[in-house]
Amino acid sequence: MNGGKPIEQSLRVIFAGGGTGGHLYPALAIAEQLTERAEGIESEFFCSTRPLDARILTEESAKFVAIPARPFSMRPRALAGFLWSWRSVVARCRRQLSREAKQGKTIVVAMGGFVSAPVVAAAKKEGLRVVLVNLDATPGRANRWVAGRSDAVFTAAEIAGDATWKRVRPIVRWAAIADGDRPFCRRELGLDPELKTLLVTGASQGARTINRLMVALLEHQRRAFEGWQVIHQCGPVAVAKDSLDEKAIAVAYEKAGVRSIVKPLFREMGRVWGASDLAIGRCGAGSVGEAWANRVPSVFMPYPYHKDQHQRQNALPLEHAGGATIVKDEIDVAANEAEAGTVLVSLMADGAKREAMREKLRELGPADGASAIADAILAMV
Repeated sequence: MNGGKPIEQSLRVIFAGGGTGGHLYPALAIAEQLTERAEGIESEFFCSTRPLDARILTEESAKFVAIPARPFSMRPRALAGFLWSWRSVVARCRRQLSREAKQGKTIVVAMGGFVSAPVVAAAKKEGLRVVLVNLDATPGRANRWVAGRSDAVFTAAEIAGDATWKRVRPIVRWAAIADGDRPFCRRELGLDPELKTLLVTGASQGARTINRLMVALLEHQRRAFEGWQVIHQCGPVAVAKDSLDEKAIAVAYEKAGVRSIVKPLFREMGRVWGASDLAIGRCGAGSVGEAWANRVPSVFMPYPYHKDQHQRQNALPLEHAGGATIVKDEIDVAANEAEAGTVLVSLMADGAKREAMREKLRELGPADGASAIADAILAMV
């Protein structure tokens, strides 16, 4: 890993972002590429206080500091909490960054989202250089604010933004890219190497409506699953009344006689994608990038509660290329079964269509955004 070209002085790269795996995993991908290219680089993550952040970064043996940042909101109570905490959070970040800068040259890489804003505010007060990595097709408030304070801005999604935002391909870590063919990946996961495999994923947060859709399909369209097995990433336990937990979903597959692996979160995502012939799930930037990198035909159901529908925008390049289909999440189980379920079942039955979609994804080229950003960071040293 450290076989890269030595740099003249130590470099500390502070990645600012968190709250979801969608911010953390791309940061880990860039950190991997930096370590591959040069010795003397230390990466540290300024993340949120949410338990998921600590879990992900601990599993990756990454050094991190949890920042008690709050999301910006115009709702009175949330806005008051944001304004009350902003000054103290920025001061805390500034103290931490000052300590880091005393140990060597330091660059802050903002991965977007509410954690990045106070870290960048502190970085500018300390005179540090800042790089913004925008992941979604519709930049949020924090990203637009950070962009105006950054020395370089990269976007992994096509946006109608400032022309100075440099477009890169998706940012995908090594662990999310298959390390063998489909039969190999299936065997490593304990699955039947000969059975076609469907991936169901709501990413790190899970997707309540997709979980319920799958249970409905197992009950009403059991025959569609003949000759298939399923890898289902269901997300953490949710509090909504109609949510289904890991056990309930696993029981549904068992009752239908469908072989499956059901987990809240998979670490070995490269083998999960590598085992799959077809996927259905949300279309955050991370999931779209992983589908692209592993050339897995996908049915994307954008998160339905975003006003700007940025997840749909994330998936449009794959749909336009012919490698994916976007279907609206109607929230209602019966409506989703009629629409998304019909699309999914049709693709499960059409091997030629799936192979054609896979070939279209292959034509998009490598998902090498992390490599391009790592090179740009080193050029700033």
